[in-house]
Amino acid sequence: MLKLRTLQKMKNKISIIIIFALIFLNSCGLPGADARKVVVSGKDRAKKNSEEGRGFRLMENMNKGGTNFEFASSNELWRASLDTIDFMPLTTANYSGGIIVTDWYSDNENLNESIKVTIRFLTNEIRSDAINLKVFYKDCTSSNECVVSERSGNLVNELKKQILKKATAYKKQSEKK
Repeated sequence: MLKLRTLQKMKNKISIIIIFALIFLNSCGLPGADARKVVVSGKDRAKKNSEEGRGFRLMENMNKGGTNFEFASSNELWRASLDTIDFMPLTTANYSGGIIVTDWYSDNENLNESIKVTIRFLTNEIRSDAINLKVFYKDCTSSNECVVSERSGNLVNELKKQILKKATAYKKQSEKK
């Protein structure tokens, strides 16, 4: 008796699955497809799609020259930036996105003031406008009321100068090898 109930439940579940599958698969057809206008042969379809500008070719660009793969360890500007701010904890370091964001950092002297640095890479070339560096300050009172502000000044200029100096040194080292 117990086996019959289990068997009946299983049949009901399978029936429900089949019904749903038929409903969902029924809507997969192409609307308005006319068998007289559809090309049957695979080669003919590929030729027609190519003439209409649809589709893609997999091996088309293989022999046109090498691709320039760059990794974070080979980018001097990226390495110099990470080395310059290595004392700060990182929140985000996304090489493909070209951005480094640190977490809030404060030294032991003034715990009510913290800084956060964001570095956005605009180009891989080592030059003064290659990076966009921002420094944010957070000043907190004793009751945890904090004010965050962006400041551009001596620290921004010093960090940029240090990053560019290290990047130039890394570039010279890699050229010697």
